[in-house]
Amino acid sequence: MFRQRYPNVTLDESRMIVNSTRFTTAGAALAHVDLALRIIRERSPALAALVARYLLVEARSSQAEFVIPDHLAHADPMVERFECWARRRLAQGFSLAEAASAAGTSERTLARRLQSVLGKTPLSYFQDLRVEHAVHLLRTGNASVDQVAAQVGYSDGVTLRALLRRKLGRGVRELRRGG
Repeated sequence: MFRQRYPNVTLDESRMIVNSTRFTTAGAALAHVDLALRIIRERSPALAALVARYLLVEARSSQAEFVIPDHLAHADPMVERFECWARRRLAQGFSLAEAASAAGTSERTLARRLQSVLGKTPLSYFQDLRVEHAVHLLRTGNASVDQVAAQVGYSDGVTLRALLRRKLGRGVRELRRGG
């Protein structure tokens, strides 16, 4: 909805706090706390840590895993068909041709629709679903990282660890602890 309403604004969903030349913005319901701590941290990291302790706010660089998943933020039937297909195939891998067929459209139309509704390519959204499911498995089970990686379609735990670090800024131990 944001992209439709403000087409000239570049939306960066990967971070809760985004600095630009003239503005610093924050997203989500409690991101104003992160924004305030960010502003304080620029002047005094020690003061920001103290304020966070008093507010009982955990230290984090990203709230990415707390973001409402994209599938809750849209109601597009074609995107929903793609998502259902993708969730059933996380371990098998991605094929744009199969995805388009499952969504009942052409590859090009599927790519355009996901870009306009979610601001992502079909492959990027597929990978986000893999990460979302991996985080769930790590937090709710005790399977090894290699086992979780296999369940979400990665060849090994090393690949999954790197992806989690890149996308969420957290490692497996932090995720298992609920951090």
